[in-house]
Amino acid sequence: MSTKLTLSDIADVRAYERERDEFRRHVIALKKRRRVHVGPIVTLVFENRDTIRFQIQEMARVENLISDEAIQGELDIYNSLVPGPGELCATLFIELTEDAQMREWLPKLVGIERTVVLSVGVDEAAVLLRARPEAAHEAQLTRDEVTAAVHYVHWTLTLDEVAAVEAGPVSLLIDHGSYTEAARLSPETVAELVNDLRG
Repeated sequence: MSTKLTLSDIADVRAYERERDEFRRHVIALKKRRRVHVGPIVTLVFENRDTIRFQIQEMARVENLISDEAIQGELDIYNSLVPGPGELCATLFIELTEDAQMREWLPKLVGIERTVVLSVGVDEAAVLLRARPEAAHEAQLTRDEVTAAVHYVHWTLTLDEVAAVEAGPVSLLIDHGSYTEAARLSPETVAELVNDLRG
């Protein structure tokens, strides 16, 4: 079975309103397990089928997208963020709220989407898996002078690397020249990632 979303997975507006409260609670709990803060201003959320379905459903609700063509357009944009077996996908947020912070940090953090690393294992034996920017969005989000506040990143892992993630420990690192931070993933987050990787 494909992990990608299709038109039949997206409820029409009235049907979605009936399930929205329960589905929203589910996704909030899911994102809590899948969110990793890396230092003071960067957060990554590991996406899966449910988080992306929620994104599309909410967009359709707010923008009143009711035609198959409009929904298919959103599926075409966001399906690349639904991981297949052996893959991880994440949205990277640079979390700045004040204009002065944005003017200071966004030019400094150009290229940050290429500096995200999953560290799997212990000390010198750790395997470092560098993320790559998600191709469909990269052209829109990559600039020479200033970075976007949101990026999408992917990893593709071998079977041995998947087994290493399962064994742990797992950390997220950012090794950008202007921002070097690390965060150990909780067992709950690692379990979510293993589910993604195992398909």
